[in-house]
Amino acid sequence: MGKIHALLVGVDAYPAEVAPALTGCGNDIAEARRLVADLAGGRAEVTVLLDGAATVAAVEDAVSRRLGEAGPGDTALLWFSGHGTQVPATGADLLVEATGLNQAVLCVDGPLLDKRLGALLNRVAAGGAQVTAVLDCCHSGGATRRAGLRYAPPSPAWKFPAEGAAARQAVAEAPGGHLLMAASRLNQPSYEDWFDGRQHGVFTHALIGAARAAGPDATCRHLLAAAAARVARAGREQQPVLLPDAPGGPADQPFLGPVGPRPAPAAAHLLRYGPDGWEVDCGTAHGLREGTDGTEFAVPAPTAEDTGPGGAGTDVTPGPGGGGLVVRARDVRTERTLVDPVGWVPDRSRVYPVAVSALALAPGGVRLEGPAGAVWELAEAVAPSPLLRVLDGPGQAAVVDLRVRVAEGAAHVERRDGTPFTAPLPYEDRGDATRVARCLEHLARWHEIRDLTPRPSPLDGLVRVEIAPWNAAPGEVLLPDGSGEIVCRYTSGPDGPQEPRVSIRLHNRSPDRTLWCLLLDLTDSYACHSLLYPGHFIGPGRTGHALDGKPVHLTLPRHMPVTPGAHVRDWLKLIVAERELNTLPFQLPAWGPHTGPTPRDLGPAPGTAPGRWTTLTVPLRTLVPDGAAEPVTGPGG
Repeated sequence: MGKIHALLVGVDAYPAEVAPALTGCGNDIAEARRLVADLAGGRAEVTVLLDGAATVAAVEDAVSRRLGEAGPGDTALLWFSGHGTQVPATGADLLVEATGLNQAVLCVDGPLLDKRLGALLNRVAAGGAQVTAVLDCCHSGGATRRAGLRYAPPSPAWKFPAEGAAARQAVAEAPGGHLLMAASRLNQPSYEDWFDGRQHGVFTHALIGAARAAGPDATCRHLLAAAAARVARAGREQQPVLLPDAPGGPADQPFLGPVGPRPAPAAAHLLRYGPDGWEVDCGTAHGLREGTDGTEFAVPAPTAEDTGPGGAGTDVTPGPGGGGLVVRARDVRTERTLVDPVGWVPDRSRVYPVAVSALALAPGGVRLEGPAGAVWELAEAVAPSPLLRVLDGPGQAAVVDLRVRVAEGAAHVERRDGTPFTAPLPYEDRGDATRVARCLEHLARWHEIRDLTPRPSPLDGLVRVEIAPWNAAPGEVLLPDGSGEIVCRYTSGPDGPQEPRVSIRLHNRSPDRTLWCLLLDLTDSYACHSLLYPGHFIGPGRTGHALDGKPVHLTLPRHMPVTPGAHVRDWLKLIVAERELNTLPFQLPAWGPHTGPTPRDLGPAPGTAPGRWTTLTVPLRTLVPDGAAEPVTGPGG
């Protein structure tokens, strides 16, 4: 079992020329130290820096030396309580700071910029440890308290490193990656308040309470969700942040280890008790219809793993007869759905993984053809899915119309016009019906995301997707051709055909709104991911850059020869909202016969409820032209 290397930093006694003094940061660190000792026991090696000891140099040195001792199987934890601040971003920093501001934690003698701190933590992670940073300060969602407020405006007394932006960038490219659990978004304040007669950071108090309620095995994702609900119930306008939140990554490891060989599977949705009662973290922007008729979520049946500390099956009282644990929607909002438990009493201090278990109308309609036995087997396999329903009449329709034709030992999954969705799937006996149903669910889910469209919104048209050849002249962008697609062509090079490279930018044209943007890439292999732009706020008049401004390489899959006429298609799906959304429901692997079960996440997509969110879809084709000699230049590609 690995060790816990913890660095706990708290600053209350700021010099007057640096920042106003605070009261609750030392209390935060004392409670964090008790939590680490209780959860980790003898595995913990703790370093504490308080007030005058917490200089920029001392914090940097402790991260490098003390946390740097963590190796594979260990956990490194940085906990900072103090002021946070923002300073204008310049130069290359603007490629990753779409609000135009850099964030920093404020040590006792001045700011430690987020780029520098993040790079130091990444270097620790490169040694194989699980690295988590808990930052309880203003604007901490981008990093890494007047009375009650943990923010300090920039001061002339602050001294910034003389190394310059270029050196900071070189450090930032250090390998590895850390997890950030932040008290607030990058554009929000963080607060401290009185709890049980002492002042604490609101986020620290919430996170420690959530960790003690959940036990040592709870994942960082579950703890952050539970802490965020506690902060919201406290009435504070701060939204805790978890970065990165990709499924299967460090967000799905236990908070203080032990680090498992594989992270726990990420639940697409979580049930928690918020300021308006029980809620699930999905809504109309995820495809659920406005209204509540028929929409339900279910807690997975408890397993042996669930019934221990932190498990989903603890501290619940089943309904009459011991039936499944279900919650029913009562108010579907943009980013969350208010729900009522049906016949059971959840624990308000906990979060529960849930999945969509019932919808008023399934988005995927399936027509079955073939021998009577195969049709019956397929209908039985499809029936449990809330995303699918069997169409048995010519007048019936669905958002996604699928046809399965069983013939000669294969199941042919086709569109309404008879063209294939996928290669034929083997169909020899009843056991193959489950594989076919899983394929149908995957296809329905993928099309549901691609076609996700709200009613007219005040955000329509405010964010523009710009695709340009790499190193193109200012203002040069690629425009759609007559079919509505942007075509990017391979070119001839000295070493053979060269894939096109482009820059992808999201430009917020609003004069006064900071907007949250997510850019999904839906591929023609029925995958969907958010690697290009995984969800960030973009300030008014500013631009967010895919891959932090690096070139996007548009290549054919490895199995596809680079021959004239070869092509692949992508659909870039932009989702714009005023608040961040749960991004897990949008993640899909490429379809294959051995792909795992598709999350049953969303409701019907087209015509969803109006709200302060919008979408835009950009079809993109990567093509190998005859001779692979046409340059990618000029509008239209």
